[in-house]
Amino acid sequence: MAALPVLVLLALAATWSGPGAAGQKRKEMVLSEKVNQLMEWASKRSVIRMNGDKFRRLVKAPPRNYSVIVMFTALQPHRQCVVCKQADEEYQILANSWRYSSAFTNKIFFAMVDFDEGSDVFQMLNMNSAPTFINFPAKGKPKRGDTYELQVRGFAAEQLARWVADRTDVNIRVIRPPNYAGPLMLGLLLAVIGGLVYLRGSNLDFLYNKTGWALAALCFVLAMTSGQMWNHIRGPPYAHKNPHTGQVNYIHGSSQAQFVAETHIVLLFNGGVTLGMVLLHEAATSDMDVGKRKIMCIAGIGLVVLFFSWLLSVFRSKYHGYPYRYVCL
Repeated sequence: MAALPVLVLLALAATWSGPGAAGQKRKEMVLSEKVNQLMEWASKRSVIRMNGDKFRRLVKAPPRNYSVIVMFTALQPHRQCVVCKQADEEYQILANSWRYSSAFTNKIFFAMVDFDEGSDVFQMLNMNSAPTFINFPAKGKPKRGDTYELQVRGFAAEQLARWVADRTDVNIRVIRPPNYAGPLMLGLLLAVIGGLVYLRGSNLDFLYNKTGWALAALCFVLAMTSGQMWNHIRGPPYAHKNPHTGQVNYIHGSSQAQFVAETHIVLLFNGGVTLGMVLLHEAATSDMDVGKRKIMCIAGIGLVVLFFSWLLSVFRSKYHGYPYRYVCL
């Protein structure tokens, strides 16, 4: 009879702890199902395509002990998002590098939400531009640093990998597929040079042509001063198109970044200014008649004024509040 109160207390304790234990067990089962489902999809495709239902169930809804890197994009042809296609190629390289390396783990997954497949997700997140990369951490909501600064860093796989390592502590070594374009171009260039030397072996005066070397040096200088090396290092998008308004921006609005198209525009403007200066020099030093020299002088001044004014307008659009201008442009 003395043991009866003890049995009663044990029964009551089991009754009180039962719902909590059952709830915890149910959470563990749901989490296990989520992870198994994501691992199954990731084994077939490095980047998991999601619609609204999958996103809400696997990314937004708890429980979750894994991070999800999501690229919000618009890849359908009628969207005409060139940047989305370029960013998707780099994103696929990053995800494949993770999938087929020792960094592969169930603590992080790579996913994609296309606007035409998950427009409700875009509306839920108040998102009006693409592509956009967001890290949804294992615990809590995304913070400011969990949104990738695409316009500043560019979308190169190496830059994305550094950001992923910073946000998730998962270090991914980017492995790019072999690209034979560079070796082929180098081989073609060497073949052309070898052919010229063979055909003109008895006359190599063209190697001492100052004008040819000057043009080559000028092309190199224009390419470097326009920002081509920055593009090679950062891998910025060619331009930016708003998927809702359709407006395309070729000039980046910040002084901390640039588009590929912007470097081409600056290269053209620098080339125009250079051509104008060359014409002014020739007008002052050549032995042509006065009439032709006057025409060259006027053309040179016109080119310098026009293209330098356009350069200043680009500078003003990036450095807001810059008070000076060359002409009213």
